[in-house]
Amino acid sequence: MNNLWDFPVAFFFCVTIDGKEFPFKEVSGLSSEMETENIAEGGVNEFEHKFPKQIKHGNLVLKRALASVSSDDVKWIKKWMENDFSAFPDTKSILVSLIDADRNPKASWTCAAAYPVKWEVESLDADKNNLAIELLEFAYQKLIREK
Repeated sequence: MNNLWDFPVAFFFCVTIDGKEFPFKEVSGLSSEMETENIAEGGVNEFEHKFPKQIKHGNLVLKRALASVSSDDVKWIKKWMENDFSAFPDTKSILVSLIDADRNPKASWTCAAAYPVKWEVESLDADKNNLAIELLEFAYQKLIREK
Protein backbone atom coordinates (compact mmCIF):
# COMPACT_ATOMS: atom_id res chain seq x y z
CA MET A 1 0.00 0.00 0.00
CA ASN A 2 1.26 3.49 -0.86
CA ASN A 3 2.29 5.84 1.90
CA LEU A 4 0.41 9.16 1.83
CA TRP A 5 3.76 10.95 1.43
CA ASP A 6 4.49 9.04 -1.80
CA PHE A 7 1.84 10.96 -3.71
CA PRO A 8 3.02 14.12 -5.47
CA VAL A 9 1.46 17.47 -4.60
CA ALA A 10 0.29 19.79 -7.38
CA PHE A 11 1.79 22.97 -5.93
CA PHE A 12 5.47 21.85 -6.01
CA PHE A 13 6.59 21.77 -9.63
CA CYS A 14 9.24 23.08 -11.99
CA VAL A 15 9.22 24.02 -15.68
CA THR A 16 12.30 23.54 -17.83
CA ILE A 17 12.60 24.88 -21.37
CA ASP A 18 15.47 23.30 -23.32
CA GLY A 19 17.28 22.38 -20.11
CA LYS A 20 16.92 25.74 -18.32
CA GLU A 21 14.49 26.11 -15.41
CA PHE A 22 12.03 29.02 -15.31
CA PRO A 23 9.66 29.98 -12.46
CA PHE A 24 5.90 29.77 -13.08
CA LYS A 25 2.93 30.06 -10.72
CA GLU A 26 0.53 27.89 -12.71
CA VAL A 27 0.63 25.19 -15.39
CA SER A 28 -2.32 23.77 -17.33
CA GLY A 29 -2.97 22.05 -20.65
CA LEU A 30 -1.09 18.79 -20.17
CA SER A 31 -3.58 16.70 -22.12
CA SER A 32 -3.81 14.11 -24.88
CA GLU A 33 -7.03 12.93 -26.44
CA MET A 34 -7.59 10.27 -29.07
CA GLU A 35 -10.10 11.17 -31.74
CA THR A 36 -12.18 8.30 -33.03
CA GLU A 37 -14.14 7.70 -36.18
CA ASN A 38 -17.54 6.02 -35.93
CA ILE A 39 -18.45 3.58 -38.70
CA ALA A 40 -21.89 2.02 -38.91
CA GLU A 41 -22.02 -1.55 -40.13
CA GLY A 42 -24.78 -2.21 -42.67
CA GLY A 43 -27.70 -4.11 -41.17
CA VAL A 44 -26.43 -3.81 -37.59
CA ASN A 45 -28.36 -1.24 -35.58
CA GLU A 46 -27.19 -2.04 -32.04
CA PHE A 47 -23.81 -0.32 -32.21
CA GLU A 48 -21.24 1.54 -34.29
CA HIS A 49 -17.61 0.58 -34.65
CA LYS A 50 -15.18 3.11 -33.16
CA PHE A 51 -11.74 3.31 -34.70
CA PRO A 52 -8.79 5.39 -33.52
CA LYS A 53 -8.11 8.34 -35.78
CA GLN A 54 -5.47 10.69 -34.36
CA ILE A 55 -4.13 12.14 -31.12
CA LYS A 56 -4.91 15.76 -30.21
CA HIS A 57 -3.09 17.78 -27.56
CA GLY A 58 -4.33 20.78 -25.64
CA ASN A 59 -2.17 23.89 -25.54
CA LEU A 60 0.25 24.19 -22.64
CA VAL A 61 -0.60 27.31 -20.61
CA LEU A 62 1.96 28.81 -18.22
CA LYS A 63 1.39 31.79 -15.90
CA ARG A 64 4.00 33.80 -14.04
CA ALA A 65 5.05 37.24 -12.91
CA LEU A 66 5.98 39.41 -15.88
CA ALA A 67 9.53 38.48 -16.91
CA SER A 68 12.33 40.70 -18.16
CA VAL A 69 12.84 41.11 -21.91
CA SER A 70 16.42 39.90 -21.38
CA SER A 71 15.21 36.49 -20.13
CA ASP A 72 16.18 33.64 -22.49
CA ASP A 73 12.62 32.35 -22.81
CA VAL A 74 11.26 35.83 -23.55
CA LYS A 75 13.87 36.26 -26.31
CA TRP A 76 12.73 32.96 -27.86
CA ILE A 77 9.03 33.90 -27.59
CA LYS A 78 9.73 37.30 -29.17
CA LYS A 79 11.37 35.53 -32.14
CA TRP A 80 8.07 33.73 -32.74
CA MET A 81 5.57 36.44 -31.88
CA GLU A 82 7.36 39.33 -33.61
CA ASN A 83 8.35 37.30 -36.67
CA ASP A 84 7.47 37.93 -40.32
CA PHE A 85 7.74 34.13 -40.91
CA SER A 86 10.31 34.48 -43.66
CA ALA A 87 12.15 31.90 -41.53
CA PHE A 88 10.62 29.89 -38.71
CA PRO A 89 12.38 30.02 -35.32
CA ASP A 90 13.22 26.72 -33.65
CA THR A 91 10.84 24.73 -31.49
CA LYS A 92 11.84 23.62 -27.99
CA SER A 93 11.02 20.86 -25.53
CA ILE A 94 9.23 21.98 -22.38
CA LEU A 95 9.50 19.68 -19.36
CA VAL A 96 6.98 19.99 -16.52
CA SER A 97 7.87 18.03 -13.37
CA LEU A 98 6.12 17.50 -10.06
CA ILE A 99 8.93 17.38 -7.52
CA ASP A 100 9.38 16.29 -3.93
CA ALA A 101 11.02 18.24 -1.09
CA ASP A 102 14.48 17.15 -2.31
CA ARG A 103 13.66 18.41 -5.85
CA ASN A 104 13.49 14.86 -7.22
CA PRO A 105 10.88 14.43 -9.96
CA LYS A 106 7.84 12.37 -8.91
CA ALA A 107 6.06 12.76 -12.28
CA SER A 108 7.19 14.48 -15.49
CA TRP A 109 5.74 15.41 -18.87
CA THR A 110 7.64 16.56 -21.93
CA CYS A 111 5.86 18.76 -24.45
CA ALA A 112 7.93 18.03 -27.56
CA ALA A 113 8.40 20.51 -30.44
CA ALA A 114 6.67 23.35 -28.57
CA TYR A 115 6.27 26.88 -29.87
CA PRO A 116 4.37 29.91 -28.53
CA VAL A 117 0.89 30.67 -29.88
CA LYS A 118 -0.26 33.28 -27.36
CA TRP A 119 1.44 35.85 -25.16
CA GLU A 120 -0.86 37.86 -22.93
CA VAL A 121 -0.49 40.25 -20.01
CA GLU A 122 -3.40 40.00 -17.58
CA SER A 123 -5.38 43.16 -16.81
CA LEU A 124 -3.55 46.06 -15.24
CA ASP A 125 -5.69 47.61 -12.50
CA ALA A 126 -4.74 50.63 -10.37
CA ASP A 127 -7.24 49.54 -7.68
CA LYS A 128 -5.39 46.27 -6.99
CA ASN A 129 -2.06 45.51 -5.41
CA ASN A 130 -1.16 42.40 -7.47
CA LEU A 131 1.83 41.25 -9.44
CA ALA A 132 1.71 41.86 -13.18
CA ILE A 133 1.01 38.36 -14.57
CA GLU A 134 1.79 37.15 -18.06
CA LEU A 135 0.21 34.12 -19.70
CA LEU A 136 2.26 32.06 -22.14
CA GLU A 137 0.49 29.51 -24.32
CA PHE A 138 2.31 26.89 -26.38
CA ALA A 139 1.21 24.42 -29.04
CA TYR A 140 3.20 21.19 -29.01
CA GLN A 141 3.50 18.14 -31.21
CA LYS A 142 3.59 15.35 -28.64
CA LEU A 143 3.04 14.85 -24.90
CA ILE A 144 5.36 12.26 -23.36
CA ARG A 145 4.85 11.04 -19.79
CA GLU A 146 8.35 10.50 -18.37
CA LYS A 147 7.62 9.20 -14.86
